[in-house]
Amino acid sequence: MAVVLGTMPEAIKMAPVIRAMENSRLFSPVLISTGQHRELLEQMLRRLRLTATHDLAVMRERQQPSALTACLTNGLGEVIREERPDLVMVPGETSSTLCGTLAAFREQIPVAHVEAGLRRGVRGDSFPQELNQRLVTPMTKWHFAPTARAAAALTAESVPAPRVMVTGSTAIDNLLWARHVGEGRSAFCSDRRGVLMTLHRRQNHGATMRAIAAALLRVAERQDVEVLVPVHKSPTVRGALLPALKGHPRITLTEPLDYFDFISTLASCELVLTDSARVPEEAPSFNKPILVLRDTTERLEAVQAGAAQLVGTDPRSVHTAVTSLLNDPDLYGRMVDAPSPFGDGHASDRILGRLAGDFGWTPAPASALDVTAA
Repeated sequence: MAVVLGTMPEAIKMAPVIRAMENSRLFSPVLISTGQHRELLEQMLRRLRLTATHDLAVMRERQQPSALTACLTNGLGEVIREERPDLVMVPGETSSTLCGTLAAFREQIPVAHVEAGLRRGVRGDSFPQELNQRLVTPMTKWHFAPTARAAAALTAESVPAPRVMVTGSTAIDNLLWARHVGEGRSAFCSDRRGVLMTLHRRQNHGATMRAIAAALLRVAERQDVEVLVPVHKSPTVRGALLPALKGHPRITLTEPLDYFDFISTLASCELVLTDSARVPEEAPSFNKPILVLRDTTERLEAVQAGAAQLVGTDPRSVHTAVTSLLNDPDLYGRMVDAPSPFGDGHASDRILGRLAGDFGWTPAPASALDVTAA
């Protein structure tokens, strides 16, 4: 079975599935790395103890999206024709995902989509990820949805229910594995109450990001907190955050954290502010309240479960939300106690159980995760 991935987050999502394949007598994984995130992906694959069977190395300097799409589709098509796998598995919503699906579809190889059904429903939000997800859906045979809400989105688009399975998130499988391995170190420098912030989305660039930085400065006026900001490599992000936050005695600025270090940092913080898609999925597994610095989120399940709040980007709203959590033990306790809606660490087993059953390699597929629909 061929597994296509091209970015660091995709490596995180697919690592537990690949490890489960390698530990099974039924599956022989062929890992196709497109290199869409070249250096970051190579480092992550090594840390996750994975080796690519094929490395397409598609990225070129100043490459336009249309040229990348053509390069990905051609390269993946050649590898799929050479390998002739039983199926092609793709994760998430990147260009590698879309092109891997298209290449497999053209070669009449069935596609399994991991993390299927993510929908925001807001035009222009998270372009092109939303479009990629929607384009992949009609070419997919197996739709492995992380939550009941994602599964419902698929069936609402006329995907036959037997093709959809709620598995939980494979990213949670990897999160719990990485925490068990215990290789990371927390980046917090004191025993104060840790406030972790990640901020990078293009929609928040410029004045919005500077306003959020101003809200953080107000939070750091408290003597009992340490604000930690791993600063994204983007020059735009650095230009907004570094002049505003650098040098404050209770604000720690770091380079982007290694995945394992980030997990340890997340596990040791008191609360999280983020505009990320990934962090609101991970934090509930460590019982960490999340304040989402956006007006929409693809992880709405965390909000509905009570583990997260959508606070937007207005600096007064951000400051008020942080202060409320730090000052109100009852509010904090309710968010800490909210269950994670994203799975129990066994999504990979469910995925492979379903595939083995459908191919007739085992008597019956693994059961779907019992999650209440949103």
